[in-house]
Amino acid sequence: MSGNDREFDIIIVGAGSAGCVLANRLSARSDLNVLLIEAGDKDNWIWYKVPIGYLFAIGNLRSDWMFQTTPQPGLGGRSLAYPRGKTLGGSSAINAMISMRGQKEDYEGWKAAGLTDWGWDDVLPAFRRIEDHFLGDSDHHGAGGEWRVEEPRLRWPILNAVRDAAEEMGIPKSPDFNTGDNEGSGYFHVNQKRGLRWSTATGFLKPVMSRPNLQVETNICVESLIIDEGRVTGLVGSRDGVSLNFKARASVVLSAGSIGSVQILQRSGIGPGKRLQEAGIWPLVDQQLIGANLQDHLQQRAIYKVQNTRTLNETYHSVFGKAKMALDYALFRKGPLTMAPSQVGIFTRSDPSQTRANLQFHMQPLSLDKFGDPLHRFPAITASACNLQPTSRGEVYIKSPSPDDAPHISPNYLSTEEDRLVAANAIRVTRQLMSQPALAPYAPEEVLPGATVGDSQADLERAAGDIGTTIFHPVGTIAMGGTSDFESPLDQRFRVRGLEGLRVIDASAMPRITSGNTNTPTIMMADRGAEMLLEDLKA
Repeated sequence: MSGNDREFDIIIVGAGSAGCVLANRLSARSDLNVLLIEAGDKDNWIWYKVPIGYLFAIGNLRSDWMFQTTPQPGLGGRSLAYPRGKTLGGSSAINAMISMRGQKEDYEGWKAAGLTDWGWDDVLPAFRRIEDHFLGDSDHHGAGGEWRVEEPRLRWPILNAVRDAAEEMGIPKSPDFNTGDNEGSGYFHVNQKRGLRWSTATGFLKPVMSRPNLQVETNICVESLIIDEGRVTGLVGSRDGVSLNFKARASVVLSAGSIGSVQILQRSGIGPGKRLQEAGIWPLVDQQLIGANLQDHLQQRAIYKVQNTRTLNETYHSVFGKAKMALDYALFRKGPLTMAPSQVGIFTRSDPSQTRANLQFHMQPLSLDKFGDPLHRFPAITASACNLQPTSRGEVYIKSPSPDDAPHISPNYLSTEEDRLVAANAIRVTRQLMSQPALAPYAPEEVLPGATVGDSQADLERAAGDIGTTIFHPVGTIAMGGTSDFESPLDQRFRVRGLEGLRVIDASAMPRITSGNTNTPTIMMADRGAEMLLEDLKA
């Protein structure tokens, strides 16, 4: 690319989980010239392909924005790493690969809040449309779409026993978490194809990059939007220190995620006026809720030593074990190198008063002190429980006009009484699970939070804060609202209120977090968002 003031019909900012889908759908109209801009590099690294590569991609400057939260009072003052993908495919190139839609009630709740086009019956056709599911075409799933979903290629006896234990507690075994009600236990379905990670870049972008009306540019940092008399007409970016201007005849679409899209808007003078002035930005559109409403799933990582079974811990520390893993993968695309971070899921209720499953367990046949550390040398499993419907709300805001300065990110975990109660009950449910007869042959011994932690509410709340960490699901920072909700940053067609020619289509648009992993819902939203944009262009 050479020169400034290049002009396109539509400019998409961010080639992540949403942006790759948008590029695919929008460029399908051959009369539209589409530009897709990504701040990261191409996804030509081996660890974007081998599923276990998330271990090397998260926490790596090449692939991760390396954000940090502020110290969190609810977590004993700890600051957490807050990974976000930085390459073609975005976070879908480094995430857990778990295919999860959430619950029917999530979307019915959006509809009841005024988003009349976002009930379960509205979103299910899009979920089916994007899928290429190993179960084939059915009332619940689709075949032939771009988003490949497969069974995991590895199972563990200890995790099978955990499912048996859950059944002894009254939690049924489930073959499929994605039918609208995910209560039960089962192996997660994963976004892979024959043992390789399947990111949105692989599924949606690569097959259409040869379209003459689609241009993809990497390593461009978008600094701010160009606004002319209430309309967004383009943007200013830079690459290798060279300033670049791009004009958009029809629309700019921000798809930089729940952190990145907020940064771009706020650097452009769109956001809470006082915060912007403190950052040295003159407010053009004083919108208080841009950067507010941050929601995330907090996981509580309980660790149990086990006996009389194999876990990944022993294999990791064995030269023979590592050689066998590599051989299994090279020859058969099977074995631990195909593993998602979590293999078995359990969806259940934190207490009998809950009307639907509000806890998700990610069960792992391994343990470690924190992500990025070596696995422990003793056999162990990890039971990570997260509150699916948190009521705590955080915020994101920039601290200066410079794109090089990291933003303020405060999820505000465990800041409500409801969340603290669920957190304490989650530990109680975990202990109940581990005490079931099906697990007795494995003699589970609690390492974290530890057998010395009592059962009082105060003790368990404190323990939850000690072992809690993000499960990488930030959403909601530029939320959609219904037709009568004029305070929300977006209408239900992703249009930014108060400005023409600008939409935000990514996880930041979720009004309320879905009950499970958030990547597939984000892809569904992008598919519908593209459809809405194309409809509006015809109007």
